[in-house]
Amino acid sequence: MRGLRKGVLGVALAAAVVMGTGAGAGAAGPAIGSEADLSHHGHVSLWDGRVGVWLVSENHGPSDVSQATVRLTFSEPMAGGQELPPACLWSSARVVSCRTGELRAEGGAGELALDLRTAALPDEMTVEIGTAWRDGPADRNPRNDRHRVLVLATGDPYVF
Repeated sequence: MRGLRKGVLGVALAAAVVMGTGAGAGAAGPAIGSEADLSHHGHVSLWDGRVGVWLVSENHGPSDVSQATVRLTFSEPMAGGQELPPACLWSSARVVSCRTGELRAEGGAGELALDLRTAALPDEMTVEIGTAWRDGPADRNPRNDRHRVLVLATGDPYVF
């Protein structure tokens, strides 16, 4: 009986290894073990009660990402009634979430530009940028898609 269990376990492990190597590459959906490496880089500026965010989302990994969402969190509330680009929506007065679109493997990029009004006239604010969701492959390097930027109301671009 013990030998039978070892044999069944060995067959199951062998099948898992074969599946993990992409033996079913023609199958629909991401292969087990597929990986993406999303990153968000750009700059933020604050001046006269306005905040501008310009960012590029990229995929440096070996697998395509059909869709991802980048979340921008502001330490100060934004003025109400502002329209966003079609790929974005307000999650709250301080949070905007935007679809990146498809990010192809090895450098596929999506661009985003926001020009928003703040509710008050802050001297500074913090902006957090990060991937909120992605479809498909795992991202084992999340450090390059999460940023926290202190922005002073000077109009200067603060790069992330």
